[in-house]
Amino acid sequence: MNGTEKITPYKSSELSKKEQVAQMFDNISKNYDGLNRVISMGTDMNWRKKVIALVAEKNPKTVLDIATGTADLALMLSDTSAKRIIGLDISAGMLEVGRQKVNTQNLNQKIELILADSEAIPFEDNYFDAITVSFGIRNFENLERGLSEILRVLKPGGIFVILETSNPTKFPFKQGYQVYTRYILPVIGKMFSKDQSAYSYLSESAAAFPFGEALNNILRKIGFIEVVDRPQLFGAATIYSASKK
Repeated sequence: MNGTEKITPYKSSELSKKEQVAQMFDNISKNYDGLNRVISMGTDMNWRKKVIALVAEKNPKTVLDIATGTADLALMLSDTSAKRIIGLDISAGMLEVGRQKVNTQNLNQKIELILADSEAIPFEDNYFDAITVSFGIRNFENLERGLSEILRVLKPGGIFVILETSNPTKFPFKQGYQVYTRYILPVIGKMFSKDQSAYSYLSESAAAFPFGEALNNILRKIGFIEVVDRPQLFGAATIYSASKK
């Protein structure tokens, strides 16, 4: 199972999903942060703080933030014990915005942002104490390959934390969330973004991505242990944590 492999940002494009995702985020990179706050009504930052708390418990020295985008989470990780933080993304446009934020906060000595593929992570086995990915795992072209790479570069006993959208399953939150993501979110995206396909893709991919026990089982299949999921806001998002033998 490859997650949302068949859902792509640009339906008529002949590019691979990976190439389309990179193009999409390049297109929306300049107004991504502001729009993200509007769409989530600020709740995404509270969820990220919970991710940071899970990572901080492990007192990591080396941390990898995958699909780092504009480096929101990488910057927050600088408040942990980490001495080296790598932010990885396939969108040069998003990374450029992230580098400006890193420079502004004078964190160049601690945070390095690199253009790379999450399905071919350019680091040796057992390298990182902690790995995070927030709102990016559903954009993997091959979910299992990406997770296998994450497991490879995670140290034994290290922590892997995912923050990702999910789907509420109980009335009335399920119905309200469907209306919001299907109809309201794409309209907000079109109002603020020059790329009209981007936020339709983001809502479609969120609706189709495996969540809860389905994603737990994929993580276990890949070889992760101590897999736990923590639903947020009635299940609109979920924080997952896992480890390595």
